[in-house]
Amino acid sequence: MPEIRKDPVFGRWVIIASERGLRPNEFRSGAEVPSCPFCPGHEELTPPAIYTLPDGNGGWRLRVVRNKYPALVSEGDSAARHEGIYDRMDGMGFHEVVIETPQHGSRLDEMPDAAVADVMRTLVLRVKDIKKDPRIKYVMIFKNHGRNAGASLLHPHSQIIAMPMAPLRVMQEIEGAAEYHMERGTCVFCDIVKEETAFRRRVVAENDGFLAVTPYASRFSFETWLLPKRHTSHFEDMPESDVAALSSALKTALAKLNATLPDLSYNLIVHTMPVQEPEAEHYHWHIEIMPKITHVAGFEWGTGFYINTVSPEDAADMLNSGKKYKA
Repeated sequence: MPEIRKDPVFGRWVIIASERGLRPNEFRSGAEVPSCPFCPGHEELTPPAIYTLPDGNGGWRLRVVRNKYPALVSEGDSAARHEGIYDRMDGMGFHEVVIETPQHGSRLDEMPDAAVADVMRTLVLRVKDIKKDPRIKYVMIFKNHGRNAGASLLHPHSQIIAMPMAPLRVMQEIEGAAEYHMERGTCVFCDIVKEETAFRRRVVAENDGFLAVTPYASRFSFETWLLPKRHTSHFEDMPESDVAALSSALKTALAKLNATLPDLSYNLIVHTMPVQEPEAEHYHWHIEIMPKITHVAGFEWGTGFYINTVSPEDAADMLNSGKKYKA
């Protein structure tokens, strides 16, 4: 069983999951992955489906399965135990894979609008179902696309990891938003939407429901955020009427990133409130897309500062013009 250990200096939790090292990786040099476990006809290579959308022809257009090599498992206790100066707990939680399409080589921005909406709607449904377990405090939704982003399989998929605590990084962001709200009386993310809508220079995509921008203090070149214009603190509380708008804005942003950055690898993360917390005035769920152009090195690891070699204004100009980026 995986276990979760607490760093006594920083207070952050670390998952120890040895079986993760056994998962197939078609990007690894010399790796042999004879058949993709996510392709139609290979369903026996994955755990049984938790949720399926049929394609109308006896097959499927989307599947959700338990991760065969999970970071966390459903068995175990969420209570922390002391070992001298250290704290640990069972690696309890859920780890699911959303197989977004039957098409092996497809990209999210190339999929039909309805298919992308299916993915977003499924993520909402899965979070709503998972949060019924009171042991779960936070649900992380993320997508690793490409070799440099840590993906192990090419087939388009997203992942959901539900855990018994909110990560330190998440709590720092929420606390920062709470401090802003205390000082100014407004949501910082709502204010970002207003500021960027007026300034326009960093806007990458926009529709009635969502705004995509290269954020003012971008940590990474071509970092892109998608923010709902309507204030909602929990991703799973997104109304059905916003799903199509989110899918459209996401497709547009990813299409521009792919046009400007050949062989794009990226990490996509949904930032949201802990699932057992009530609606919050100070926090606003959003999506962050981080292209993997350069590697985080010693200075960044040692200081927590990031060095970005492409300003967000220049990045937005290139994304909106379709100009190719040359490192």
